[in-house]
Amino acid sequence: MLRWRFIDSGPASAQWNMAVDEALLQIFKEGDLPILRLYRWEEPSLSFGRFSHTKEVIDWEKLHVRDIPYVRRITGGGILVHGGDISYTLILPRSFIQKKGIKQSYRYLCAFLIRLYQNLGLDAGFAEDLQLDKTQSAVCLAGTEAYDIIIGGRKIGGNAQRHTRDAMLQHGTVPLKIDSERFKGLFLEASGLSQAATLEGLHIDTTEAALTEEILKVFYEIYGTKALKEPLSAKEQALAQKLFDEKYNREAWNVHAENTLFKA
Repeated sequence: MLRWRFIDSGPASAQWNMAVDEALLQIFKEGDLPILRLYRWEEPSLSFGRFSHTKEVIDWEKLHVRDIPYVRRITGGGILVHGGDISYTLILPRSFIQKKGIKQSYRYLCAFLIRLYQNLGLDAGFAEDLQLDKTQSAVCLAGTEAYDIIIGGRKIGGNAQRHTRDAMLQHGTVPLKIDSERFKGLFLEASGLSQAATLEGLHIDTTEAALTEEILKVFYEIYGTKALKEPLSAKEQALAQKLFDEKYNREAWNVHAENTLFKA
């Protein structure tokens, strides 16, 4: 039975959450146990895709007046809202993607999410299988990709990947609720927020603790795995702190997508 490493990070700031993701990806090497990480967001926040042109999509005056935290991810995709979700990160060796390919890796790695929603009594499926048209948007919930998860005709959460020489990362969200009022009027184009599915909107009565247990249960069932729970190593913690201080806490990265951390 394949063993995974499980990291339960708890709630943290948007900047720290993304710093930890990148630290884990950078340090991961072939032969390491694959990683499942679960984490939450201390307050309603935005995460921008690696190539998001935020000035064209966000009303920055409203963003600052409302004091909404924001961070840029190392993954692609659109702008995503957070705060009422449990987020996950999966990190696996690069050899995994070479065997499956990118599209099939999404289907494989999102299978536990499909099972999760099915166990909650929801009819969940991939957009491709439901023969939904692909639509592009700078805002995650307003667009539709082949392996987005759909419930009742509505998109739920979002998932994105990043690939390096040694490893691949996929992270995404399981939304319990969305604080629509907090983000209302923040986007300069259709946000998809009013059409997005959440567990609360689907009348699923659960808590973060209960949902976390259910995520772990279905993850172990789908992948036939057991997990070794452990915290960040000292090396991972140190790199995450460096990334937090010198990259994810800086406007150069979060606003302008300029990564100056490792320049000489």
